[in-house]
Amino acid sequence: MFVSEDATVALPFSQASPRLVNLVSGGGLAEASRAAYDDGVTALIRIGPWGSAPLPAKLVRVRFLEPRHTSGSVRIGLRWEATGPASGLFPVLDADLTLASSGVHDCRLALSGTYRPPLGRLGEELDRAVLGRVAAATIRALLGNVTGALTRPEPRGQQGAIPNTTAQPAVEPGS
Repeated sequence: MFVSEDATVALPFSQASPRLVNLVSGGGLAEASRAAYDDGVTALIRIGPWGSAPLPAKLVRVRFLEPRHTSGSVRIGLRWEATGPASGLFPVLDADLTLASSGVHDCRLALSGTYRPPLGRLGEELDRAVLGRVAAATIRALLGNVTGALTRPEPRGQQGAIPNTTAQPAVEPGS
């Protein structure tokens, strides 16, 4: 299935671009991704047959490719995949996160990617009925998390830095 969402970032591209690269290198993008994925899994549990019982696959591995710069844009490949005993119940998302100049005072953050619903034909039917909306909400949450991190005021004396508001997870080598 294909998923695509975009959001406006209220910063010029020249300021937002180094902040996005800092998010990747500092682990903040991985944390924003995990938080969005957790929100999506929580929504899935609320609407699914599991009731309030937690699923053992709420852990997610997030991997990134090195940022690719072009004139007026930065693109980062990413993969989300659940880990743990029930990981096969969750789709794997392969996507590109792109920040592009759209004006003097703002830019666009977009995520476009694909995922294959788990559980074969049953998963495809569930995706059409419900899970596609969960996926779209998860992607919107990710864009909101990243946009918030990019536009958060910089600490004094640290131009281009992103405030460290969470513990920074390690990004896997080669990702």
